[in-house]
Amino acid sequence: MDTLGVEEGSREQLTTCQLTERIIGAAIKIHRRLRPGLLESAYEACMAYELRNLGLHVEQQRAVPLVCEGMKLECGFRADLVVEGRVGVELKCKEAVHPVDHAQLLSHLRLLILRVGLLINFHVTVLKDGIKRVVNNYQEDNVFELAGTGHEG
Repeated sequence: MDTLGVEEGSREQLTTCQLTERIIGAAIKIHRRLRPGLLESAYEACMAYELRNLGLHVEQQRAVPLVCEGMKLECGFRADLVVEGRVGVELKCKEAVHPVDHAQLLSHLRLLILRVGLLINFHVTVLKDGIKRVVNNYQEDNVFELAGTGHEG
């Protein structure tokens, strides 16, 4: 059995909404315990630990590929967390989130071909004020093909 109490191989398939709820729940738990004031890397390590304890697959500092005119470029772009291969999570620890932070997450979602992301700023008094959900060509969970297969990138 895994940490969700589900037999291995028959692991629960969460909807995107359920998955983002678990990610937000973990962030709230960490924020209540640690409060604002730490470095982003500390919150990232805690988030990865907490999400793995929930039985979720978490990739930290996942490389974000950039392809320009057919050439793959290594530019050092990294997504803070990718959860279950479906939700990108960008963590911040700053006075205010700016439009460029939103654009960064949206770019990561587009380049990683993810539909949903969470921008979480831990440098707030109440965490719900620091959470933004970002969508990229969002579709319901029961549709597996991306819209506009010839979409502009």
